[in-house]
Amino acid sequence: MNKILIVDDSSAELANLRSILDQNGWHSVTATSGAEALRKAAVDKPNLILMDIVMPDMDGYEACRALHAEPATKGIPIVFVSSKNQKADQLWAKMQGGKALISKPYTPQQILDALKAYA
Repeated sequence: MNKILIVDDSSAELANLRSILDQNGWHSVTATSGAEALRKAAVDKPNLILMDIVMPDMDGYEACRALHAEPATKGIPIVFVSSKNQKADQLWAKMQGGKALISKPYTPQQILDALKAYA
């Protein structure tokens, strides 16, 4: 079964994304910070990470760079899911190592399309 790590500091966003994944046969684990995402990615070895950008302490970009710097997690695809939605944000997300940036609010289909493309 494919495992997805969802990283967001909003419990509502975590619940919404988890619901989308669960209803479509994906297994999910969650983290509420970039630092927690680093730990969980190393242990759980997810097939893909859905990562918020704006989080306290360690933002999604920093977490992405840290994950790609570690041999054990560097191959895990990261799709950013964020309220940041300008062209510059799209470009910066890819420069940080992300596969894509899905803007909030998103549709369930956008999330499922990203999973199909990258997981």
